[in-house]
Amino acid sequence: MLKQRILTALILLPLMIGMLFGANNSLWAAFSGLIALLALWEYARIVHFTHVQNLLYLLLSAAGGFCLYLYHQQTYTPVWLQIVVLLFWLILVPFWLKFKWKVKANLLGVLTGWILMLPFWQALISLRPDARSATALLSIMALVWIADIAAYFVGRTFGKRKLAPTISPNKSWEGAIGAVFCVALYTVILQQRGWLPVNLPAWQTMILAAILTAVSICGDLLESWLKRAGGVKDSSKLLPGHGGVFDRVDSLIAVLSVYAALVVCFNIK
Repeated sequence: MLKQRILTALILLPLMIGMLFGANNSLWAAFSGLIALLALWEYARIVHFTHVQNLLYLLLSAAGGFCLYLYHQQTYTPVWLQIVVLLFWLILVPFWLKFKWKVKANLLGVLTGWILMLPFWQALISLRPDARSATALLSIMALVWIADIAAYFVGRTFGKRKLAPTISPNKSWEGAIGAVFCVALYTVILQQRGWLPVNLPAWQTMILAAILTAVSICGDLLESWLKRAGGVKDSSKLLPGHGGVFDRVDSLIAVLSVYAALVVCFNIK
C-alpha cells in the first residue's frame, strides 16, 4: 500500500505542478475540468446513481461546464451565485453534518453534485487567470495540506475529544485547533514575505485563515459522511494507494470554492 501511494504521488505531483505552472489557460481549464468531472463521477457512485444515470449526468455536466466556461470568458460570475456558494459551505454544510442528512440519486442529488464541483472548477480557473498566478493558487492549496497534516499529527498526539465520532472517529477538537494554529502561522509567514495572494490587515488575514481552515475540515467531513451514508470506503480506486480523486480533493473543493467566492463578494485583494 505504501509503495502504491508513493508511486502514485510521484506521478501525480509533477503532473499537477507542470500543469499549474506550464499550461495555457485553455489547457488548464480542461485539466481542472477533468479533475472536477472525475470527482463528480465518484460522487454519483457514492450516492448510488445507476451507470446510465451517471453517464448522462457526466455528459450533461461536461456540456454545461463547457458552456459556462465560454460564457464566463465574456462576462463576470454573478455575485449572487457566489453568495449561494458561501451559504452552502458556511451555513448549510455544518447543519448537514450535525443532522447527517443523506443524499439520494434524485434531483436534489444532482444539484448537490453540481454545487460541490462546479464552483470548485470555476475557482481553479478564476484563481489562476494566467501562469503567473500559479504561485498564489498553490499557496492557498498548501493551506489545505498544512491544515490536514497539522490536524493529523496534533490530533494523534493530543487528541482526546472527538470532533465528529460517528462520521470520522479519528478527528479531534485538539487536532482542529492545531490546524487553525498552524495555518495562522503559515499565513503570517507568507504575509511577511509578501507571498500571500491577498493584502489584508493582519487581523483580517487571521480571520480568513481560520474560516478557510474550518471550511477545509468541513469539506473532509462532508465527503466522509457521504461515503459512510453510501456504505463505501473509498470514492473509487482510480488512484492506487490513495483511493479516488474525490478522496484527495474533498478539502480543496470546499476551500477553493469559498475563497473564490469571498474574493468576488468582498473584493479581497
